[in-house]
Amino acid sequence: MNKMTIDHVAFKGKRALVRVDFNVPLDEQRRITDDTRITESLPTIRKILSEGGQALLMSHLGRPKGKPKPEFSLRPVAEHLSTLLDRNVPFAEDCVGPKAREAAGALQEGECLVLENLRFHPEEEANDDTFAKELAGLGDVYVNDAFGTAHRAHASTEGITKYLQPCVAGYLMQKELDYLGRAVGNPARPYVAVLGGAKISGKIDVIQNLMTRVDALLIGGGMMFTFYKAEGREIGKSLLEEEKVELARKILDEAAAKKVNLLLPVDCVVGDKFESSAATRTVDAAAIPKDWMGLDIGPKTIELFSAELRKAKTVVWNGPMGVFEMEKFAAGTKAVARVLAEVTKGGTVTIVGGGDSAAAIVQAGLGKAVSHVSTGGGASLELLEGKVLPGVAALSDLDE
Repeated sequence: MNKMTIDHVAFKGKRALVRVDFNVPLDEQRRITDDTRITESLPTIRKILSEGGQALLMSHLGRPKGKPKPEFSLRPVAEHLSTLLDRNVPFAEDCVGPKAREAAGALQEGECLVLENLRFHPEEEANDDTFAKELAGLGDVYVNDAFGTAHRAHASTEGITKYLQPCVAGYLMQKELDYLGRAVGNPARPYVAVLGGAKISGKIDVIQNLMTRVDALLIGGGMMFTFYKAEGREIGKSLLEEEKVELARKILDEAAAKKVNLLLPVDCVVGDKFESSAATRTVDAAAIPKDWMGLDIGPKTIELFSAELRKAKTVVWNGPMGVFEMEKFAAGTKAVARVLAEVTKGGTVTIVGGGDSAAAIVQAGLGKAVSHVSTGGGASLELLEGKVLPGVAALSDLDE
């Protein structure tokens, strides 16, 4: 990564405007149910404060659609951050305008402030130039630690960089780019990708980009049934993207032509309905009953995939193997999580894409047992697709 990082800046006496990703889940009482995204940015925040800088933290939360809505306020985040940092973290009732300027002006060296939800203003997602300039006016230096939004060209991720220098990556951003960048650019081999999730449509570009890079591509999850259909198999009532069958056929043909080791499940767990109370059985891939639906990979596939993963030196995993939210259909996803934890101990670099796969590995209690769990689902996918992320491209180059 040829970009300036937080280690290139002396923060003493400077006001750092930090884009964080505090888009955390809240319950009905507005309590944070998972603070991973907050704790992951603590090293960046602590670095700025310990050097005598001031950290102004800006984020979005939920989808308020450009209007202030109390249920999407970042106030609970400021309160939680006060506990995590063991110091009072004030909250500004807006991210621009008099309230934001007043709160920023009251900060002392080594103090921190949380600004109100950026998306209370439609100008944020529109990457409005005037809004970006007003945000920039609150700080002396810009730090982007929000990998989860780096694939969006918004005012706080891209527009703001025209008005503040330098623009640097925080520690979380740096870590994400180091791991995912290595997987895309220079992986230790053998390199294996495990792709799951419901639909091919969300993963087409990833499949096509990784196919030329990996030594083996393992496909599970709901998307496997569209591939089965492309092979002319009976899939019963399993999930199908009818309009993607031809594309799946092309991917299979391309893999064969390029001699890519693309592995589809050889068996699956089927249910008679999409419910946790469903009757289940395990069948070969070619024997899915007409009135049943495939909801997980089967035990033979777990063995097949595990054998490939144990050979690997780099693994990227994006997407669950089945409907892991239902215990009856979680075995495949849990097995992948366990094998990743096992091979990590042996020195394999294991990277879990954000979204459902991140949720699954945390649910399995193995989040700390792999090399890296990405905090950005969409951003990690776009990086694996080989795309340039606007929020990263906008950061200052090292040779500037």
